Amino acid sequence: MKLWDKGFSTDKKIDLFTVGNDRELDLHLAKYDIIASKAHAKMLGKIGLLTTEETEALVVELDKMIAKAEEGTFTIEDNFEDMHSKIEFQLTLALGDTGKKIHTARSRNDQVLVAMHLYLKDELTEIKAQTKTLFDLLLNLADKYKRVLLPGYTHLQIAMPSSFGLWFSAYAESLIDDLYFIEAAYKVADQNPLGSAAGYGSSFPIDRSHTTEEMGFETMKFNVVAAQMSRGKVEKATAFGIANIAATLSKLSMDICLYMSQNFDFISFPDELTTGSSIMPHKKNPDVFELIRAKCNKLQAVPNQLTLVINNLPSGYHRDLQLVKEIIVPAIQDMKACLEILTFSLREIRVNENIIEDPKYDYLFSVDTLNELVQEGMPFRDAYKQMGQEIQAGTFSPKRNIKHSHEGSLGNLCLEEIKKKMALLF
Repeated sequence: MKLWDKGFSTDKKIDLFTVGNDRELDLHLAKYDIIASKAHAKMLGKIGLLTTEETEALVVELDKMIAKAEEGTFTIEDNFEDMHSKIEFQLTLALGDTGKKIHTARSRNDQVLVAMHLYLKDELTEIKAQTKTLFDLLLNLADKYKRVLLPGYTHLQIAMPSSFGLWFSAYAESLIDDLYFIEAAYKVADQNPLGSAAGYGSSFPIDRSHTTEEMGFETMKFNVVAAQMSRGKVEKATAFGIANIAATLSKLSMDICLYMSQNFDFISFPDELTTGSSIMPHKKNPDVFELIRAKCNKLQAVPNQLTLVINNLPSGYHRDLQLVKEIIVPAIQDMKACLEILTFSLREIRVNENIIEDPKYDYLFSVDTLNELVQEGMPFRDAYKQMGQEIQAGTFSPKRNIKHSHEGSLGNLCLEEIKKKMALLF
């Protein structure tokens, strides 16, 4: 069944090429298309294009479909082009001519637009919640291990003392920045495009404020052409939010892979969270974190993928826009999977609490020893020169009783302040 059927059929090859994997992707969006159809039916009843009885009958059937979609039993068979045609078919099967009236004053263009906006709002909310769960875990780990020192590196060379408190809370605070982008994407998605029809509105006296309120949007995309132009744009805004979280998770995963290596031996995980080798019985590989790193690096390419699909399209609808679904929907699923498995794994992290006892880390304390000389009255440049000479001569003796007190340092992590920053987003 095709909503645009005019009584003749297209070549099967054309059908296969143009439909693509829409049916599979539409299963993620179907619930939202049905929710929008319910709001649309109520609005049609309000303005008199449906009778009260017709409106109530449509709402009852649509509620049944929403329940099926939520329990995962809503299907789109091969003889349907997409979710829109399946929903309308089901309504017509149940209600006859009343079902055929549901498409009054709308187009598949604004149907898929509003379904995508509703879908993205829910998914962005879920990603935000998962990110907060990871944030809370990182801050708890930061507090738990705040006194355990860790070598800090610049250029992958031993540099200055850090701590597990700094390391964990650094990634926690970075996630706040990432959620600013998620918040921006949510604001873009929280605009109702329904009523823009094919992109130029309708001669029917529809009430767009009614559907906006009915579906829980903060506002509507007022200009109908602007509403149509949001297709691709709202997905790209979402992709930028995802890409920022992905960048943080990728960097953290890289640290974990590095720190798990025997050459570092800073952290470890239980055997059940690592994998082995087919020929080397001693191996405990960080496959989970390597895959998170790779998946998150792929996710950082998604905004560019979407840009290349939509960047040279003029205003109005074009079939190119169909492809944004197959980019953004899997990206969202991958993002949620990475957040879930990283949080699951980090709960089991084991920290080596005696790292800096190794003499190779003595030079970590050269700056603190230098600073102590300065605090005792020696000019900085003279203290620096003295430290350099002692290191060169092999006579340097580190002072390990370091004291860092300023905000955000290893002696003053400001964990409560970081929590307050995150709380402003919820």
